[in-house]
Amino acid sequence: MPVFDSIFTDRGSRYAVSGGPVADRDAVRAFLKDLTRRKKFAKATHNSWAVLLPGGPAKGDDGEAGAGAVILQKLQRAELSCHVVVVTRWFGGTKLGGDRFRRVADAVDYYLAHFEEGA
Repeated sequence: MPVFDSIFTDRGSRYAVSGGPVADRDAVRAFLKDLTRRKKFAKATHNSWAVLLPGGPAKGDDGEAGAGAVILQKLQRAELSCHVVVVTRWFGGTKLGGDRFRRVADAVDYYLAHFEEGA
């Protein structure tokens, strides 16, 4: 599971991105469970995710409304299926407004550019 930790910060919020191959929704749940076994990720404010599966897309915002849709859109453009991507945010005390979507997109772009290196 490639995990790129602390890839950037914005007004105190810190971001990480991770991902890996999955075959179905059960594998996605197992992936998320494995990620959040790490104390740092369990304490994160948000672990938003998305995946393109043969049965249809799936996403989860984890309280970061709209983040799963941003991740899903990036995966569709990259034509990356059966691969879950999770964007993790630790809230830094300042609301980011619409910039939070840019940071989520930036994190997915980072992952897509580097995940083969981290595999």
